Amino acid sequence: MSPPESTTTSTQSESKTAEPLRLRYRVRFAKTGLLRWTSHRDLARLWERLVRRAQLHLSMTEGFHPKPRIGFPSALALGVSGEDEVVELDLAERLSAPELLRRLTQDDQPGLSIKSVQLLPDGSGKAKLLRTDYVITMPDPDLDARPPDRDAIRANIAELMNKEAVTVQRKNKSASFNVAEQIISLSILDAIELSMAASDAATLKPTDVLDLIGCSDWISHGSQITRTEVVLEREFQTTDPEFLAHANQMPHVGQSTQEVPK
Repeated sequence: MSPPESTTTSTQSESKTAEPLRLRYRVRFAKTGLLRWTSHRDLARLWERLVRRAQLHLSMTEGFHPKPRIGFPSALALGVSGEDEVVELDLAERLSAPELLRRLTQDDQPGLSIKSVQLLPDGSGKAKLLRTDYVITMPDPDLDARPPDRDAIRANIAELMNKEAVTVQRKNKSASFNVAEQIISLSILDAIELSMAASDAATLKPTDVLDLIGCSDWISHGSQITRTEVVLEREFQTTDPEFLAHANQMPHVGQSTQEVPK
């Protein structure tokens, strides 16, 4: 009969098979100024460098070529500013939200500002996009002598929203989109305000919407697109300062963290 396994051996075996620490943090940030001309791939690289300079221990993927676990629920198009972007960092160390915020904000990257950091509950899963909101400014009057005809644009918007589907040319092929499934709301006052639903399939772009309402020349005439909000399917609210920290704002005192379905 084999001798019983010693307590020391058993403890060592459990230690070897124990799952490595992996905590997910949701960071909201703004991407503005000249940084809006940075591609999504280069933005991801920028975040990798920022994390290294902050001396954070990132959780890595498995396999022959491990990569840091940094995820974005939605890529921002080149040239579009973002006021409320989301990146998720999986760390192999536990930090309070205020401490992670402090480390990230020490790096003064032009055009990148950290708005908040949240430590997510265990098992929360990756962020999944629900909708995105945009503001599109009027053309620059110095570049376009003709002021936009708001009444004509409103008529075009009404016509678009009454359509069942639209077809958009993409490179060497055309794509069809269901309007009601893609556009949640669209209006114009001092600027165009657009809210778009997320989809696992191809989606309309803000520039597509401009084309569809007769404003295809706006961008070339100085109009700027800003994504003002990224709304996720599952948001988590907390009153515990250990789990949530806002830049330039004292966190609220409390003790609970709960999921808020959208």
